[in-house]
Amino acid sequence: MIFETHRIGRRRTWILAVLSVVILAGSVLLGRYPGPIVTPISVIESDALARDLILHVRLPRIGAAFLLGASLAAAGAVFQTVFRNPLVDAGFLGVSQGAAFGASLAIVFAAGNAGVIQAGAAVFAFVGLALSYGLARRIRLGDEILRLVLSGIVVGAFYAAGTGILKYVADPQKQLPDITYWMLGGLWGITGRDFLELLPVVVLGLAYILAMRWRLNLLAMKDETAFSLGAAPGRERLAMLIVAVAVTSVGVAKAGQVAWVGLIVPHIARRLVGSETRTLLPASILLGGIFVLGCDDLARIVLSGEIPLGILTSFLGTLLFLALLLRKKIGGLE
Repeated sequence: MIFETHRIGRRRTWILAVLSVVILAGSVLLGRYPGPIVTPISVIESDALARDLILHVRLPRIGAAFLLGASLAAAGAVFQTVFRNPLVDAGFLGVSQGAAFGASLAIVFAAGNAGVIQAGAAVFAFVGLALSYGLARRIRLGDEILRLVLSGIVVGAFYAAGTGILKYVADPQKQLPDITYWMLGGLWGITGRDFLELLPVVVLGLAYILAMRWRLNLLAMKDETAFSLGAAPGRERLAMLIVAVAVTSVGVAKAGQVAWVGLIVPHIARRLVGSETRTLLPASILLGGIFVLGCDDLARIVLSGEIPLGILTSFLGTLLFLALLLRKKIGGLE
């Protein structure tokens, strides 16, 4: 039975891989120039402006959207497995709120320098995880999962208050709109250079997660059990969390806050391929890339004025989460 489930999961993962290639290729033809939705291949061949638009604007954005979704979904699957909590993602652990605070701090005090904004978001994302994890170890109320949720709420609220203060002191003509647009999330400013900066961190991080995905089954066990099976749970969990936060923070630093991907995509992947991490991680990566790329395609083509990506992922993510709740099955919860 277990072997059959694994075989079905692998087959569905390959289907997701093929679907990813199809959606990546199809997204190249989607845009509001020269047509309202689809750019015919014949137009690309004859229109130099359309070719330049595709090569220098559309392709980097498509690649960044897929990498962003893949990294957020992979990090969500890692968080949920390591902490044995199906309702955990970067937003529940203070990572996203920390990134928002770091970016806002850079916008206000570093004149909005893009490199400083990205560095600030990444640094405070790591600090958010460290604070949540450290606080959870000191709380004495409830079990491990409850302590983690409580510490994440505290750290997230602390960072949210700090971001609120920064909004209050920000220049309302320049800095406040920059903070607002960053927090809405979007890929409208992505360039080829941004994509090349994003690519190595995400690829190396996802490669490590995929190479170690079979160890996540051990790390989801209690420390005594994992240790008896040859794992070093403390060290290995920390390594996986650092890599997960790294791929999350680099994507969030480029795109702003893009919510719900890390929470909802791993649940959908479990419904498709099961909870075995050897198939769950690849499926989550592919499904996350498909989800965010699809949302970004909608953001580009639905209206003449672009819809912020974070709004679409939140809207569709909450609808999908509600659908799973109505089916009375969320991850390991019945």
